[in-house]
Parts: sequence; structure tokens; C-alpha cells
Amino acid sequence: MTYRPLVVRVRYATLVATLVTAGLVAGVLPAAHAANRPATKHSTDKVAEAIGGALPANGVARVNNVVITQDQLDQAMRATNAPDTPALRTSIKNQLIARELFRQAAEKQHYESRPQVVAAIEQAKTAAMTAAYLRDQVKPVPVTDADVKSKYDAIVGTLGESEYKPSAIAVKDADTAQTVLTQLKKGTDFSQLAKQYSQGPGAAQGGALNWISFKTPIQPGNTQNWPQPLAEALVKLPQGGVSSAPVQVGDVYWILRVDEKRPTQIPQYDQIKDALRKQLEQVALEKATAQVVVDLMKNARIQQQ
Repeated sequence: MTYRPLVVRVRYATLVATLVTAGLVAGVLPAAHAANRPATKHSTDKVAEAIGGALPANGVARVNNVVITQDQLDQAMRATNAPDTPALRTSIKNQLIARELFRQAAEKQHYESRPQVVAAIEQAKTAAMTAAYLRDQVKPVPVTDADVKSKYDAIVGTLGESEYKPSAIAVKDADTAQTVLTQLKKGTDFSQLAKQYSQGPGAAQGGALNWISFKTPIQPGNTQNWPQPLAEALVKLPQGGVSSAPVQVGDVYWILRVDEKRPTQIPQYDQIKDALRKQLEQVALEKATAQVVVDLMKNARIQQQ
């Protein structure tokens, strides 16, 4: 496939996304419980009565006077994205107990009034309030099946008979580009030179780029977001061919190589329609969000330096 849709995924924070002491808690709390385990079942009942009676129906633990509920445990379990096992549930429950112990100890010492805590609370409040506002105000235009099919057809219409697997070296000055070309002519490995000199995409991977196809002759706007001079240079190279001279785009000098060339492979519509829909939905979301910003700016006084 020559087209790779950009799918922006939005991820929300979860109850136990990161617990710094997870490993410590899982290992230490059971041992602490064992060291302080009541001698008999009767003594356990007396302790429960002393701190507020038996656990409520939905409770899995009580830390002093605070009940940890089954819903909290279930939510924390889902956040792990791991198989639900008794051992993991015990570990997660211990982590929740430890977190509540930390919270109570911090509250007892009035950490809530510390400047960094107040600032963090305000930031969290602002983020939650903003997210709720945007959910209510941003109304993206629904993406229809016809929209998705039209996008698919438009992409296919930009593809040529052949597709290319290129590598590229991008440098900031002509002298460095000439140095690279000279070393290539001496037989130095392209990938090695890309890692050493390139400041362009894929440099850490030896300059390797994704498969790409262009309808020829190259037309403005039908270059799969490639600069037109690069697209024109690429389609002229045979498989294994390397640019004989740098291709200048703005202030960057590019050296291209065609690692592979093959007839264009177009996936069936059903194979990529879901990915295309997500891309279109993201575009619609961004457009609707931008409109909300524009509307708010109309009645706002904004000063900038």
C-alpha cells in the first residue's frame, strides 16, 4: 500500500496509569499484613467492628475509615490491560490500599496546602473543565460512507503504475551534500552515511522511507505530500539508483536512492476503510475545534508580543 493514513489517537488518563511504587507495594504489603495478622478469626472481627463494622457489600478493603470499592478495583484492573487473574487483583488491591495510605498520611500533614499541590490541583481542574467544555461545544460534521469511499478513490487516483521504496539523505548545505556524494561514489554504504549526516526523516534507520507512488507525469498537488522536485527526481531513478546530484528543496539538499521498485499494490477498499474513516473523523474534529477557537476569538481581547 502506498498510502499510510495518519490516525491520531486520543488517550485519556486512567485511575492507575502510573503508580511509582507498584512493584514495591505488591511485594511489601503482603509481608506487612502477615507480620500484623490477627491471631484468630474472632480477633479479626473485633478489629473490623472497632474501625466501622464489616465491609459494605461493594467494598474490597477499608483503610482506616475509607472504603475501597469493587468498582475502583475493577477500574484499576481495566487500566492494566492485563489478563484478569486472582494474583493480579490482589496486587492491584494492595496498590490501592497503599495509595490510600499515602493520601491519608499526606492529608494529615496538610500537603494539600503546599504550593506545588495547589498548582497541580488547579491544572487538573482546568484540564477537566476544558475537556468537558470542548465535548459540549465541538460538533464535528459526521463522516459518511460516501465520504470514506470518495477519499479512497481520491487516493487511488493519485497513484501511478509503479511504487518506490526510497531512502534519503537530507543535509543543510551544498558542501556536505557533495561530501556525501563523493563517499557514495567510493562505495561507502548509503545507510551508514544517512546515520552520520542526514537531518531528514528516517535518518536513524539509515534514511529508509515508506513505499510511495506518484501518477506520472508529476502534477502539482498529486505528490503524496512530497515536495514536487523530490517526486520528479525519484521517478527518474531505476531500482538501486542514487541521485547523481543533490536535489535542493528550500535550504535542504536531498540525495535519494531507490531501494526497491514494483508495480503499485492497491489494497481493497474494505481493507482500509476503517483507517480512512478515523483519519477523516480526526480532520473533522480538528476543523470543528478550530471553528470554536475562531468564534471565541471574535469576542476576545488578545494581546501578544
